[in-house]
Amino acid sequence: MAQDIKIAVTGAGGRMGRTLVRLIAETEGLALSGGIEAEGSPHLGSDLGTLAGLAKPLGIAATSDALSVIKDADALVDFSMPEASLEFAALAAQARIVHVIGTTGFADEDLPKIEAAARHATIIKAGNMSLGVNLLAALARQAAKALGPEWDIEILEMHHRHKIDAPSGTALLLGQAAAEGRGVGLGHNSERGRDGITGARAPGKIGFASLRGGSVVGEHDVIFATEHERIVLRHVAEDRSIFARGALKAAAWGQGTNGQKRGPGLFDMADVLGIE
Repeated sequence: MAQDIKIAVTGAGGRMGRTLVRLIAETEGLALSGGIEAEGSPHLGSDLGTLAGLAKPLGIAATSDALSVIKDADALVDFSMPEASLEFAALAAQARIVHVIGTTGFADEDLPKIEAAARHATIIKAGNMSLGVNLLAALARQAAKALGPEWDIEILEMHHRHKIDAPSGTALLLGQAAAEGRGVGLGHNSERGRDGITGARAPGKIGFASLRGGSVVGEHDVIFATEHERIVLRHVAEDRSIFARGALKAAAWGQGTNGQKRGPGLFDMADVLGIE
């Protein structure tokens, strides 16, 4: 009989952390092994089951000792801050475990550090863990490839008022997909918001616009526009559990299949879902 996959969670007292704890408790084949909270968090020492609103305590307390949690886990699911995720990636590499990174807001110089960790750990990193969003990215890539340069591409996203980065990681994921479809790099072919007398839209640019307000989980439109017609590809997230479910699917995928452990490397949700 196969053993349960032992999963640890970062930010275990936060909204996503509590969702992950509940889903792990409900999912056959998964077992919660630990939860990490930052130094000074009011949740330190609290039972993770109680924090997540489960009927019974789990007997596992939130701790700031990341090393002790990671060394006892098969996989770490991480929706935290970029600086913290880089530290967790290094620890995951030491422990040779799976690290699922749903954190967004990384700087360009952060990627080599994650790639270095992925030489020893199985790292699955995605700006969005949902199946629907990753299918949307595949469609955006295909549409950008099929449509000519006379089609403008704009990406509009909206999130809750508490989100701290813009454009969202999902918006950048979609923009990257569109840029790949066109065979160009996103960095030199994007416009991040407009203000004042900006002049006419530059041909070939991929535009981003970010809205924030209320409790919106996530809405993303990829707009292709040309003379006299417009195509809009849209995804609406109605519950943040879709991201948690995707992350747990990634954690299980990272363990490999048929007794064969998946080797180290840097992967994304397209790999997990088998999307070309």
